[in-house]
Amino acid sequence: MNAEHEDRPRVVAVSRDGDHRFSKPVVQELTLVEGWGVEGDAHAGTTVQHRSRVARDPSQPNLRQVHLIHAELFDEVAEAGYAVAPGELGENVTTRGIDLLGLPEGTLLHLGDDACVRVTGLRNPCQQINGFEPGLLREVLGKVDDGVVERKGGVMSVVVSGGVVRHGDAVRVELPEGEQTPLQPV
Repeated sequence: MNAEHEDRPRVVAVSRDGDHRFSKPVVQELTLVEGWGVEGDAHAGTTVQHRSRVARDPSQPNLRQVHLIHAELFDEVAEAGYAVAPGELGENVTTRGIDLLGLPEGTLLHLGDDACVRVTGLRNPCQQINGFEPGLLREVLGKVDDGVVERKGGVMSVVVSGGVVRHGDAVRVELPEGEQTPLQPV
């Protein structure tokens, strides 16, 4: 990739796992399936697939089909002494050049040539992060000066249109029309 395009919004890695594990291995490509999620991933489905949510109500719609994290988070936690690579925090798509956490609910992210996801909310970082790396949770979940909880663990989304997503694919952001609602945990 030439330097001219390095700061354009892009996919830096894609990951999936057919089993419910915290980290997901990086793969060459993902196939997103409309209304379903990542083909071959344990969290794909029309209803909730995350174990804690299934236990509460298995009929809930799955608003967490595709998890995206900004690679800038890895840069930030590295400054605090943590080495985190794509897929290790359980995300499906790692991006660079997009303020994912600042997007409003309903934002469309066009990934590559055909795929598109609609952002549904923030990932709520959980204690499993400390199981991966002790102390890391405080780096991705904290309070800002005014006492508001800050969640940095990426965003969740649903697949609007399917397609293949690969490392290096461009990401185009399409903000929703009308009043924009800040992201809440889903």
